[in-house]
Amino acid sequence: MADPPVDAQRGQGVPRRRERSRQSVKDVRRKVRRAQTIVPFGVGGIIDLRGESFVAADIQSWSRRSEEVKSPRLARKLGVQSFRSAPVIPAGKAAFASRNGPVYVRFPKWLFCPRCRRMALWRPELEQADKQPACRRCAGGSQLAPMRFIQVCRAGHMADIDWHRWAHSRSENHDQRQCQARRLRFIAMPDSSGLEALRVACLSCHAGRSLAGISQKNVLKRVGLACPGTHPWQSEGDEPEICEETPQAVQRGASNVYFPVTHSAIDIPSPADLPAEEEAAQRVFDHSLWPQFRSSEGSPIAEALRQVISDHCSVPESFVEGLRRRDTDDAVAMPTVVDADDDLSIDEWAALSAPESVTESPTFSVRRSTLGVRSDDAGSLQKLAAKIGSIVVADRVREVRALAGFSRYEPASSDDEDDEGGRVVKVGGASRAKWLPAVETYGEGIFLTVDEDHLSSWENLPAVRERTRRIEENLEASFQKDRLRARSGPVLLPRFVMLHTLAHHFIRQLSYDSGYNAASLRERVYARSHAPGSDHPPQAGVFVYTAAGDAEGTLGGLVRQGRPPHLVETLVRLLESAQWCSQDPLCADSTGRSLANLNRAACHACTLLPETCCEAGNSLLDRTLLIGDGEVPGFFRDVVRAALEESAEAVELP
Repeated sequence: MADPPVDAQRGQGVPRRRERSRQSVKDVRRKVRRAQTIVPFGVGGIIDLRGESFVAADIQSWSRRSEEVKSPRLARKLGVQSFRSAPVIPAGKAAFASRNGPVYVRFPKWLFCPRCRRMALWRPELEQADKQPACRRCAGGSQLAPMRFIQVCRAGHMADIDWHRWAHSRSENHDQRQCQARRLRFIAMPDSSGLEALRVACLSCHAGRSLAGISQKNVLKRVGLACPGTHPWQSEGDEPEICEETPQAVQRGASNVYFPVTHSAIDIPSPADLPAEEEAAQRVFDHSLWPQFRSSEGSPIAEALRQVISDHCSVPESFVEGLRRRDTDDAVAMPTVVDADDDLSIDEWAALSAPESVTESPTFSVRRSTLGVRSDDAGSLQKLAAKIGSIVVADRVREVRALAGFSRYEPASSDDEDDEGGRVVKVGGASRAKWLPAVETYGEGIFLTVDEDHLSSWENLPAVRERTRRIEENLEASFQKDRLRARSGPVLLPRFVMLHTLAHHFIRQLSYDSGYNAASLRERVYARSHAPGSDHPPQAGVFVYTAAGDAEGTLGGLVRQGRPPHLVETLVRLLESAQWCSQDPLCADSTGRSLANLNRAACHACTLLPETCCEAGNSLLDRTLLIGDGEVPGFFRDVVRAALEESAEAVELP
């Protein structure tokens, strides 16, 4: 089911998204789906619309009439009061929709005419409603095309390349060095190929330079270009940041232009047997003013906020103050449902592993299932059933996905602005945002756990621990350490790598069996380690789900695959397929693959998934820990061997 399109208002160089009925084709191609306002066309992301290019402005341009999205657990973790999503265009009402959606700004502003090749620096005042920028020199007014290259920096800034400076960077005489004219052409040379065939030339002094070498590191610095410290949606009156980062030239559609920082949470209802005091505490933590009150100690508004929360939640003011004191000082453990460990997976694991413990909810409907393996089934199925702990099918789940910021050129190691990697730019700009853009989706999924006894015994094997230790050494040296530690916990356990790899192969196999393509499925791995002294139970499971923006959710394909006999067949097939890779033996014998050598036996041919599927950025994967090799026993090695022996016995020899 389709995610509804959103309305978008016009900013600096943003075409309006309303067309008359006779222009319905143009109206369709200018729509942005609501889910796309988070990823991939969220704040700071570039969107191409058939020859035009725009970038999403920050949330300061959003209308206050944006729809509220509720997710108290996610709001507490991110320290905001609420979430909002872009308003949708009602079906059949595109021509009458109000323009109160997010703003998209034309970028880059340097354009060229494909016919006469003249370049133009576009200005907002040249925009005309519902019209593309056109060449004023060519007969018929050819549509102007955006330049292919832009400049970005590790501080998250993005700007046009100064093409006048580039064209004159190899001036041969005094006139060329002193030329101030901005009459440029973007020429395609017929006698060359690649970037050498593309040349920016000045029509006044005939200076010029090809694009050969433009993507080399520090080439813009050698030309004399610096980062302006701005974002494309900022006006000329906005004060730029002082940026000392070296700008890098990249292609406008390159993958390192935009790294969104997103957070998601599954809507989990409160436990059915929640004590009265914990239930009251939960109401306080869910209140929209709680994040502001928690950080208002010593502020003049603290007393007013405490009184409002007390009245709305029907609890004494002393109770509200006590919760803040415990939250601030961390002197006493928080209630079970909101433990001091703020990882959202703890609540989700508790609800999915014990579905009978949560109250009925219109947004969370789960029930137990089985593999359906009988005592007279094949030995490989018996071994598989012994390794699997429990099966839960989710008929309906609600996920809220929020955009907190983005980085450029390099992915950020965490949400902190000053950590290694690219700096995270907050979606609210310089001011601290009280809300974040988000989207809610409804869907279905399959949750399975592995037997804790079998898993613990396997984890204690020396070969397994040694292989995981080497991966953890690479993780410790990686700039992604903080981000991945947030998923795996303080210590990388063998179960995390194994279950993460299982989730990837599960998704790949379900893409053949369930009717959903791989990019439509997502994973959540529950295998994090806990701090010493923690009383949290161990986690050992994966949740594979799909979600759509439509209120009715999805079509039931995953739930069907989670029932017997379909699930056991899917698991056996994925284990069999995990043995083979077209890149073997290079893949199987690898001692370090992917970025920062965070993978072992895992590559695009066998294990990796689209980036939207994986919560760990396609890192911490290893087929060997799943199915084993000659030295390391995989967790499911005996299942694979039994299945192969049964297949061999079934073959009739001539």
